Amino acid sequence: MRYAIFSDVHSNLEAFKAVLDCLAGADISRYFFVGDIVGYGADPSACIRLLTSLGAVMVCGNHDRAASGDLTTDYFNEAAAAAVAWTQARLSSAERIFLRGLPFVQQEGDFCLVHGTLDHPEAFDYMTDRHCAAKTFYALSKEICFVGHLHQPGVFAETSDGVVDIPASGKRKLEKQKRYIVNVGSVGQPRDGDPRACFCVFDDADCTLEFRRLDYDVRRAADKIAAAGLPQTLASRLYVGR
Repeated sequence: MRYAIFSDVHSNLEAFKAVLDCLAGADISRYFFVGDIVGYGADPSACIRLLTSLGAVMVCGNHDRAASGDLTTDYFNEAAAAAVAWTQARLSSAERIFLRGLPFVQQEGDFCLVHGTLDHPEAFDYMTDRHCAAKTFYALSKEICFVGHLHQPGVFAETSDGVVDIPASGKRKLEKQKRYIVNVGSVGQPRDGDPRACFCVFDDADCTLEFRRLDYDVRRAADKIAAAGLPQTLASRLYVGR
């Protein structure tokens, strides 16, 4: 089977549509979503509709919880908090219920999904280094854990020598005797210096993981943010992937 795994769409309809159009011809058997369908961007409802149409295995992100009213924005920066408030005002009650119902963790087959870290999924901590990864490996009962939240693609492998970093680009064969944590990057708000949408495809037939980057209409997405009255920084950063 071929799995498409993506995260952090953040109400960026242009990026999300581009990714799904690309995947439509990729013989995808199942979609995994690793959190934050809303926040920052100008199309929360349209992105929720697209997500629910996929029949994906889904977990919540911190922006999803905040937009549903179940998480405080006290620790959000000013622009992020403003985007949450803007989003809350535009979601229907059914959409808020949908976001509120997304679980923190999902497990399916050999895979586990969580937005931040597995040791404290409700805290939405960032998977920033091998120390953080080691704690998630300790809590992991599956072969691969897919995460998001950091908006930067990355891979950690659990080996006999401890946890190691692996380059997160192109296609790579994963070894069956090892376990992996894969940060799939961000569809709608990349922050690794590459403004293109980022997502992954995993093929269990040959055990390959492929990171893909895709151009989309950044100008249109940014113009929508500005027209909506959202903070300008949320539009500007799309051009530089920061």
